Amino acid sequence: MNDFATLNESSAQTTTEKKVQLDVSWLKHLSNEFNQDYMKKLKIFLKNEIDQGKVIYPKRKDWFNALNTTKLPDVRVVILGQDPYHGPNQAHGYCFSVPKNIAVPPSLKNIFQETNKDAETKNGAHGNLISWANQGVLLLNSVLTVEAHKAAAHANLGWEIFTDRIMEVINRECRDVVFLLWGSYAQRKAHIIDSSKHTLLQAPHPSPLSAHRGFLGCQHFSKANSILIEKGYQAIDWQIPV
Repeated sequence: MNDFATLNESSAQTTTEKKVQLDVSWLKHLSNEFNQDYMKKLKIFLKNEIDQGKVIYPKRKDWFNALNTTKLPDVRVVILGQDPYHGPNQAHGYCFSVPKNIAVPPSLKNIFQETNKDAETKNGAHGNLISWANQGVLLLNSVLTVEAHKAAAHANLGWEIFTDRIMEVINRECRDVVFLLWGSYAQRKAHIIDSSKHTLLQAPHPSPLSAHRGFLGCQHFSKANSILIEKGYQAIDWQIPV
């Protein structure tokens, strides 16, 4: 694996742009990151892991799904996760989300419990959150890959630097974005965000270990919509289509 993927765009693109399957709205601000030493080392690490036969989640084509689904100009809400699910067929490039035919994980069950009470949804039939992403909710993990059955196996290898750059781009290029920071890990990213331009809502993580310490009842979904409407944007429909 000499590069992340192939991007079939115009011939005017740089070599880096052609190698990275990343939407141009993001790539124009992030293309230089793929030439940095940390990213080169990360690519070598991932290549070696794959060459050794290790299973990496999500599939390579899905690594940048969150960015490719939610274009930079469309970002209205950011939900920040830690790293992908490490069980078979769970991770598909969106934090907290799983494909329709996969059992809803415990943290997502708690997220749905909160949307059902706070936003009067009837979520829970499946855990695919792409409908949120399509409305401008960036479902971003801080680490974009993981080894099968080894949580946080790819932490501190470079992905965090890259996703910090994503946060910096949003902070600089967008206005009135609502950041939902759940748990101490996500909240450590708060320093990147200018609170005079954007809104930060913070709560405990929705995992079963901490959801009852303040995530359940945080009302982040209705609060986010109230803020968006106040700023002149359309509210997010938190109901997941069945």
